[in-house]
Amino acid sequence: MSKQVPVFALIDCNSFYASCERVFRPDLARVPIVVLSNNDGCVIARSYDAKPFVKMGEPYFQIKHKLKQHGIVPFSSNYALYGDMSERVMSLIETMVPAVEVYSIDEAFADLTGISNLDALGRQIRSGVLRGTGIPVGVGIARTKTLAKLANHTAKRLQSETGGVVDICDPFKRDWVLRNTDVSQVWGIGRRMEMHLDALGIKTAMDLAKADQWMLRSKFSVVIEKTARELAGTPCLELDEPDPPKQEICCSRMFGKRLTELQPIKEAVATYMMRASEKLRAQGSVCKKIRVSIRTGMFNPEEAKFANGLVVDLPYPTDDVRLLTKAAVDAVERVYRPGFKFSKAEVMLLNLCQPGEYTDDLFAVSQPAEATRIMAVLDQINGRWGRGTLRTASVPSNPDWGMRREMMSQSFTTRLDQLWTVHCK
Repeated sequence: MSKQVPVFALIDCNSFYASCERVFRPDLARVPIVVLSNNDGCVIARSYDAKPFVKMGEPYFQIKHKLKQHGIVPFSSNYALYGDMSERVMSLIETMVPAVEVYSIDEAFADLTGISNLDALGRQIRSGVLRGTGIPVGVGIARTKTLAKLANHTAKRLQSETGGVVDICDPFKRDWVLRNTDVSQVWGIGRRMEMHLDALGIKTAMDLAKADQWMLRSKFSVVIEKTARELAGTPCLELDEPDPPKQEICCSRMFGKRLTELQPIKEAVATYMMRASEKLRAQGSVCKKIRVSIRTGMFNPEEAKFANGLVVDLPYPTDDVRLLTKAAVDAVERVYRPGFKFSKAEVMLLNLCQPGEYTDDLFAVSQPAEATRIMAVLDQINGRWGRGTLRTASVPSNPDWGMRREMMSQSFTTRLDQLWTVHCK
């Protein structure tokens, strides 16, 4: 029996952060939107109609006048909303295709091998996600993952002509896309690589697909060779398996204002540890040691500079936020120095392992079963009623040192007190 030719789809949410904001604000359906980074620093996302006026990474304080001039509405980043909407999108996609690889918060590859009428399935996925979540997506379908990326790019670039779905399994359609796509738009080709390829006369995706593959390997890398092979229609990349558990977990945030006193810094570290421990338990791991660090701002010439950190060994591998928080707060007391304006804290969970992977001696202390049960209850309550419903006493509910998010939308899908309401006249 001959092996079936693989078929991949890339489903990519359109201007995802901005689209999430529009789902619960239908009055902004035709209004350009930008989303800002932590502490309302710079632009990290733009709706399609905002892109002609605003560049990615532009500092908010420099473009306030420009946003007002063009009627562009800014939003503070609402990662709780974006993460929940992403899970909803991916869950819907998983019900419609045989296998899925979640590639990022707004992208997923799907295996469509053996499925007929691919264009109809792509449109079914697009309409299903839009109907179920309100998020518009583009769907690119091809014989390789790299070509699926290009097909998706074409679906978005030619939205009105394609309806957001492009299938380039047919060689004629594939070659048209390759000829009409700049090499800089190929997955994995960065600005520096684009310059090297341009020097060799490789300007389009078709040029790269036809380039001598052994030359690409010897001059650049096997990665570029595989990219060229994929563009030519030879699959080199498969759907990835779920990522293994992380070996380190980090939670790091800038404060909403400079802190000079020890107590608010301890509160911030306790808050970050709460989040890091949630990630730790979510992947079923335990932690053997932690690192806590604090630092001042490093770019203001008027401020004195200071940075310090400390690694702490824990009495036993644990996922108990109470033990982790006590160790972290004690470490802050040891690294803190008065007289400085601190801007950031970081907690890292190190030497992670799965329960049972580590070897104890006969008399070594281990995490009590009661602590494991308490952590399970904590996660169940917060999973049902929203993050922060139940927390350690050292974590404040509304700290004045928190990130500046003066334009943040409500957490419509993750907090009961911020559910979407409709007022009838």
